[in-house]
Amino acid sequence: MAARPLDYSHDERHRWNARAGNIRKMNRCSRSWERLFASVGLSLFALDSPAMAADANLLVKAAHIQSVFDWSGLYVGGHLGYGRGHANGSLTDSVSTASRNSFGSLFGGLQLGYNHLLKSGFLAGVESDLSFPNFLSADDVVRTNMTARGNLAEKIDYVGRLRGRVGYAFDNWLIYGTGGFAWSQARFIETPGLIADEDKALHTRTGWVLGVGAEVAIAPDWSARLEYLYDNFGKAAVTMPSGVRSESTFDTHTLRLGLNWHLGRTEADALSFDSRGQPVIEAANWNVHGQYTFVGQGYPSFRSPYEGPKSLAGSQQFQKTQSATAFVGLRLWEGAEFYINPELMQGFGVSDVNGIAGFTNGEAQKSNFPAPRFNVARIFLRQTFGLGGEQETISDGPNQLAGKQDISRITVAAGKFAVTDVFNGNVYASDPRTTFLNWNIYGGGSYDWTMDKLSWTWGAFVDVNQKSWAFRTGYFLLPTVSNSNNFDTHIPDRGQYTAELELRYSLFSQPGKLRLFGWLNHGTMGGYSDALALPLTSPNYPDITLTRRTRTNYGLVANIEQAISPDLGVFSRATWSPGLTEIMGWTDCSESLSFGTVLTGTAWGRPNDKIGVAGVVEGLSAEARAYFAAGGLGILIGDGQLNYRREKILEAYYAYSLNKWATLTFDYQFINNPGYNADRGPVSVFSGRFHAEF
Repeated sequence: MAARPLDYSHDERHRWNARAGNIRKMNRCSRSWERLFASVGLSLFALDSPAMAADANLLVKAAHIQSVFDWSGLYVGGHLGYGRGHANGSLTDSVSTASRNSFGSLFGGLQLGYNHLLKSGFLAGVESDLSFPNFLSADDVVRTNMTARGNLAEKIDYVGRLRGRVGYAFDNWLIYGTGGFAWSQARFIETPGLIADEDKALHTRTGWVLGVGAEVAIAPDWSARLEYLYDNFGKAAVTMPSGVRSESTFDTHTLRLGLNWHLGRTEADALSFDSRGQPVIEAANWNVHGQYTFVGQGYPSFRSPYEGPKSLAGSQQFQKTQSATAFVGLRLWEGAEFYINPELMQGFGVSDVNGIAGFTNGEAQKSNFPAPRFNVARIFLRQTFGLGGEQETISDGPNQLAGKQDISRITVAAGKFAVTDVFNGNVYASDPRTTFLNWNIYGGGSYDWTMDKLSWTWGAFVDVNQKSWAFRTGYFLLPTVSNSNNFDTHIPDRGQYTAELELRYSLFSQPGKLRLFGWLNHGTMGGYSDALALPLTSPNYPDITLTRRTRTNYGLVANIEQAISPDLGVFSRATWSPGLTEIMGWTDCSESLSFGTVLTGTAWGRPNDKIGVAGVVEGLSAEARAYFAAGGLGILIGDGQLNYRREKILEAYYAYSLNKWATLTFDYQFINNPGYNADRGPVSVFSGRFHAEF
């Protein structure tokens, strides 16, 4: 199990695990049965970590042990790349039309294979893989055609392949050709639909695939590859409820990178140099970790006398989400580290993530995915400059490499990540995959956390760390408009600016931290008062989108965590903003106050179990109340009218440790005045969460 929340160090890099699981102090020389468990986790879209111990040199010259990597055996792995394709189709509506479209998308997924290497160096193998397109809907559209009713879009849910591999191995390299059977699921969506808002139809295509690739052994049980694949898919034909008939074929060209873990290897298989003296990456300078999280969440029917476009539905519901993430890190040179986090996400939040300002599932972001969607969650470069003096040990974990660092240091990072990876962290409430699920308990109510619909943005920060304090400041891109996947690139005129002072102290010999955090957004936003000032005859009055212009919003957060004993800790966040403008990325809230406690299970003989209890009270500014009372819509709420009361939420969970990798959590949330509306609710939300990390 992860280190206890009270196991403090001066290392602040645990924040890079936001929405990714706690840091574990892992032994890189794991046993073979542990690796078997990780291979089972592949079916849950998870990857294991490499199990090797090493020193801090980037490349190590060691005695030659094995000049040719033994490629024989079973392997599992992941890949990411870019695919470009063409679709040919016809649409039969009132008339028949033909079209040819081009499309492109990032793809990512998993593979499983088996190789047999002959003494001659020739290799024969078989491999199956699944690839999923990027989460941006514009990137995975094969084609869109106008119909008499609206439009008919065709999308790719996934591409699967079963293929043979034939190649030749020399030194630590493998060159191969591949080919076989391919299939893909097509999703046809007609908007507006005849039966529902969207009418949908699924069709499985079949086809074939050919390709070539090169793979190189980089460690005793790991190899990396570069691969080109050409897929050709046959006809898919569907007839929608409206009577519109669509037929299409498509092909794709894909170039992708992959990483494979070869099962059953031991340290005796270790490689240092190939026969040509080429170095292999030394173990301490890279790592791979993975996580998988499943959340099932639902509620019974509750009092709901009326509902608006963004109300929490009053009828009973159950929805589920799942995510899988790989954390790949590489030390480039002294102090420099590169990280990439490919991620798959699938599922829906209750009521399409509407109706509650403090939403109930942090894994349910503001996009819904009926099939897994691929996304590069994080990709960033981090450089640390040591200032000398006392050092501390950094444990191996997701998005951090093991080693020693000066406590006195300056860290600079740039790339794509979540702002809360760095700012507004709290050891007791910062990650919905391992702690509290509620947005405003782990995230902080009125902090308008800039993000796309899945919590990520691009930016940079500087962190100055000392033994008893740290100061960090950053700049991050804002969405072009509220709740958008597109970012405003008017740098540095527009964006989110952040600053945080962290003070570390001891109270009655127990450690604590106080963080004082401030943020400012400067971008394109609507104003509540301006929306109310629109003519009553305006379409969709009061439509805040009609008032969008360059505006500024800002806020403050006070954030404290305090250990009471080695097994018990408490935390609190107080947040405030003026509440004059629409929200850009987070949730509809002008002020909030949360308080909670977390207890580990040492007293009843289960030190890796945790109990958490927390509550949050949230409010709206006078301008926001008037806007929502007039029927306005926000980023998450909008009942059409408002009998204002503060939204109040209580959450309690028990996290039961199944083993060192996996935890099962039972969670209950009570929401009074959902959406700040006393006419609705209360509602009880029940959740089950399974989380595994390797």
